[in-house]
Amino acid sequence: MYEQFYGLRKKPFSLTPDPDFLYLSKQHAVTLAMLEYGLGNQAGFTLITGEIGSGKTTLIRHILKHMGREVTVGVITNTHRNFGDLLTWILSAYGLERGTGDKVMMYQQLVDFVAAEFLQERRVVLIVDEAQNMDVETLEELRLLSNMNIGDELLLQLIIVGQPELQQTLLRPELTQFAQRISVEHHITALDLADAGKYIDHRLRVAGGKAGIFDPYAVAAVYYFSRGTPRAINNICDMALVYGFAEEQNPITCELVIEVVKTRRIIREQAARMPRDPTDERLRQMVLEIKGIDMAALD
Repeated sequence: MYEQFYGLRKKPFSLTPDPDFLYLSKQHAVTLAMLEYGLGNQAGFTLITGEIGSGKTTLIRHILKHMGREVTVGVITNTHRNFGDLLTWILSAYGLERGTGDKVMMYQQLVDFVAAEFLQERRVVLIVDEAQNMDVETLEELRLLSNMNIGDELLLQLIIVGQPELQQTLLRPELTQFAQRISVEHHITALDLADAGKYIDHRLRVAGGKAGIFDPYAVAAVYYFSRGTPRAINNICDMALVYGFAEEQNPITCELVIEVVKTRRIIREQAARMPRDPTDERLRQMVLEIKGIDMAALD
């Protein structure tokens, strides 16, 4: 729709996680290093947490894209409260048939598969995304299933990814042994103002455009209302490009971003629920003094 007007080959701010657009902020670079360390050092459990839209799934897709042939990966992404039988999902993640559905047989099938991969000098990794939706019993079953080894060789590695409430779940007494098995742990925080600006320009360049389509005050407004959360940044920027195309405006201005936010109640309410920090107040004062707009009035 707006791609040609802004000189873009494709949409730069899609809400679908795309590893081609991965921007390694300080936070995301550390998280990627933690994932790579866990994989390279045969960590039993690697735990990655972060708020909704913080970029967890994009990092996982990046890792998957760059996995070598010496690693066999299974991914479970659609966890929910009525998740069902864990073994069934794990077998499905590796493309294995569940057979008769007998749990003992399914477990043996998984053990045989993992052992066969080991003999072929391939490591087996299971990635569980959105793990905060799993109940205590399912998480404990996951821990028990990970007890596969030959001598000192760990046969099944697990990468557990979820929202911050997963950390609270893992502090429960029933999951003490699970928590003790976590070798690598990292929590992704939001982007700061500098990284938010670099993130926006990075995605524009990857999409074939030029940096600077959003002027500095527009970036300040995007950061203020997104609180530095990548998915919220994408949401605001995508709509700003739509509005900018309709109004034939290039570059995108602070006023246009605020026009977008005024029409997006969900964005405003989500921003209002997030805590403010001194950077937010400095941005508010700057925009108020220079543009005569009080962004706090939209919260």
